[in-house]
Amino acid sequence: MILLNVALIIVGFVLLIKGADFFVDGAVAVAQKVGVPQIVVGLTIVAFGTSAPEAAVSIKSALSGSAGIAIGNVLGSNIMNVCVILGLTACVVKLSIDADAIKIDIPFLIVVSILLPILGFSFGEFHWITGCIFWALLIGYIVFLIRKAIKTEVEEDEEAKNLGPIMILLFLIGGMAAIVIGSSLAVDGAKAIALSFGVSDRVIGLTIIAFGTSLPELMTSLTAARKGNADIAVGNIVGSNLFNILFILGTTSLIHPVPFGMEYLIDALLAIGAVVLLWLFTCKNRVLERKHGIVYLLVYAIYLAYLLMK
Repeated sequence: MILLNVALIIVGFVLLIKGADFFVDGAVAVAQKVGVPQIVVGLTIVAFGTSAPEAAVSIKSALSGSAGIAIGNVLGSNIMNVCVILGLTACVVKLSIDADAIKIDIPFLIVVSILLPILGFSFGEFHWITGCIFWALLIGYIVFLIRKAIKTEVEEDEEAKNLGPIMILLFLIGGMAAIVIGSSLAVDGAKAIALSFGVSDRVIGLTIIAFGTSLPELMTSLTAARKGNADIAVGNIVGSNLFNILFILGTTSLIHPVPFGMEYLIDALLAIGAVVLLWLFTCKNRVLERKHGIVYLLVYAIYLAYLLMK
């Protein structure tokens, strides 16, 4: 059985790598065809696509009456996206950050991240009012991105330019399908091996499952950075975190009230701090370097130790 699970993990990672490859190529081609900057595609299509696992878990939980899982899912995913995924990506390749991302997108994510605990502690839960606030912010942000995209000139990429509409669609849908299936196989295999060694469900949930739902963001960001599309890599993470709060938590709140208490204080503060660090690291030189990636990974290691000792 262990050999079978190892095989599942290997097949899963092969699908993840190839799926991310095709998905990033498709996203770059969309930017070229539509004439919008890659950062906009990263903040929207790529971010929404890679957040699909988190959305499925939270919305399904709300429909089944377990809406409380959405908070842990959103906060945990946002912390992992910045600390682990951007951290690992920055360790592999230096990331140049778009000027508008530093002036607008990252500060907006900081504001939204701060708004989450403020609303949560003010009402004691997220309900239809907070859901409407999050949705209004999401719609306003997307409208802003569209208006910005219309005014921006885009440099042409010959390789992306040669892809036709049908091929672009196949790259996007096929790539994302491979990413989702691959992450599912890898997580199932790793979970089965962990259980066979007597690892508790709690530890598996905090590590393997949390990492598993973030695998799409990880593979997409690493692949985009490796191909020289750093804007997509960073836009993917910033957009995913915004999507997690505004769409996933906003939608879950509209379906069912989501309780929020002091037990989420440390997680919420770390989610805010991680994004503030991103702005501080990049505001001067607009570059996320290996040393910044190492800091992020150390921060997450300390956070994980804290979780396991609770």
